[in-house]
Amino acid sequence: MKIYPVILSGGAGTRLWPLSRAVMPKQLLPLVSDRTMLQETALRVADWPELMAPVVVCGNEHRFLVAEQLREAGVAPLGILLEPVGRNTAPAVAAAANYLLAIDPEAVMLVLPADHVITDRSAFAAAVQHAAALVGQGALATFGIVPTGPETGYGYIRRGDAVGGAGSGYAVERFVEKPDRASAENFLADGNYYWNSGMFLFRASTYLAELAAFKPAIAAAAEAATRLGYRDLDFCRLDEAAFTACPSDSIDYAVMERTSHAVVVPAAIGWSDVGSWSALWDVQQHDADGNALRGDVYLDGVSNSLIRAESRIVAAIGVKDIIIVETNDAVLVVHKDAVQRVKQVVDHLKLKERTEHLHHTKVYRPWGHYEGIDVGDRFQVKRITVKPGEKLSLQMHHHRAEHWVVVSGTARVTCGDTVKLLSENESTYIPIGMNHRLENPGKLPLHIIEVQSGSYLGEDDIVRFEDIYQRA
Repeated sequence: MKIYPVILSGGAGTRLWPLSRAVMPKQLLPLVSDRTMLQETALRVADWPELMAPVVVCGNEHRFLVAEQLREAGVAPLGILLEPVGRNTAPAVAAAANYLLAIDPEAVMLVLPADHVITDRSAFAAAVQHAAALVGQGALATFGIVPTGPETGYGYIRRGDAVGGAGSGYAVERFVEKPDRASAENFLADGNYYWNSGMFLFRASTYLAELAAFKPAIAAAAEAATRLGYRDLDFCRLDEAAFTACPSDSIDYAVMERTSHAVVVPAAIGWSDVGSWSALWDVQQHDADGNALRGDVYLDGVSNSLIRAESRIVAAIGVKDIIIVETNDAVLVVHKDAVQRVKQVVDHLKLKERTEHLHHTKVYRPWGHYEGIDVGDRFQVKRITVKPGEKLSLQMHHHRAEHWVVVSGTARVTCGDTVKLLSENESTYIPIGMNHRLENPGKLPLHIIEVQSGSYLGEDDIVRFEDIYQRA
C-alpha cells in the first residue's frame, strides 16, 4: 500500500494575530520550534518507508513561500496544488485525490493540516498503521485524539462498535459540534468520545466515490479544476473558473458524517491544532514559573504567561496568565481566558480598511523580501534584500520615482536602455514611468535602501513587462 501525505496549507489563523496574517499565516511561521509549522509537518512524514513524497495544497498567494520552505527543509514534494480561492477542505482534498489518481490508481491519502503539533511520532506512526489496515478493507478513517481534558474548543467524535481488532479502530457513531463545558465534562467521563483532529486516511478513489454520492457538485467541480489545471513553474494551478464555482464544505460535513464507511482510530500522539495563543502556551516549554518565552524579554514576578518579542525588548512586571506578543507594527496584550476574542481585532482592522491583518512590515517575495522602514507624505523608505542569482520583474510605475542605494552586495540595474553594475555605497535614480529592473548577479545577498517619492506609493502601482516568476 502506497500512502501519499496530502498537506493542507490554507487558512489565515486569525486567532494568532498579530503574528499570523493573511500573507504569512500560522502554518508558515516558526511558532513552536525554529522550523515553521509547514516544515515540521512535512518532516514528520518524510522518513517513513511506507510514505511517498507529499502533495501540498495551498493558496496561490503563498506558493513561493511554501516552495521555499519545503526546499529549506529538504523536502521535494510530489506536487504543489494552487487554489485560486479557498473552498474549505472537501474540495481541496478532492483536487488532491484527482491529482493522485492520475499518478497511482490505488493511491491512499494521509490528509494532514499543515498547522498541527504532534509530539509523539512513534504513536502517530502506529495510529497510521492501524488506520491503513482498515482502509485496506474499504474504510474512510479519521484520527480521534484521546482527550486529556474537557476541551470546549474542539469538535468530538463518539465511537461505536470496535472494528479491525481490539483498540485499533471503531465505527463512527456520530460527530459532535464544539460542546459547552458541562457537555465536554460528560464526554470525558463517558470514555467513548475523542477530539476531532481533522486528519484522515482513505483511498483517493473511495473518497471521490463517496463525495460524488453525497456532494456531486463538489466532486464534479474539483475533477474539472484538476483536469483543466496547468503547470506554472513548479506548481499545478487548479482551473480558476471550475474551482471558484465549487461549493465550499468541509470533509466532515460533505462525506464523513454521511458515509457508512467512517471509522475512528484512537490517537494519543501529543496533538494540538494550536488554534489560539493559550493553546500555543500549552505546547511550549515553560520556565520554573510556567512562562513560555521567545525573544528579548525581561520578567519580574510573572507567571503562567506567554511573552513573545519579535523586534525589541518586552518587559513584564507583576502579571500572570497573560499573553503578550510584540511585532514591528502591533502589540497584543490579552488574558489567557480571552484569547478567542483576538479574532475580533482582525475583524476591526478589516472594517477600518487597515493593513495590519494582511501583512507584516517585512514582506516576502520569490526573489527575497522587503521591509518598510519609514513612510510619510509623498515618500516611503524600504530595506530590500535580493537573494543571490534572483531578479525582480522588468517593471515601471506611473506615480512614483525610486532612489536605490547599495548597502552591500552587487546590483545589476536596468534603467531604460542602460544596464550597469553598482557596488557598496553606490546609488542610482529611477524616474517616474521608466522601465527598470533590479538583479543580484553575485553569490551573496544584495541589500539596498529604496526611497520612493511620488503622489501614490501603493504596491499595486506596478506594471510588469517581464517576470521570471510569471506573476501578473
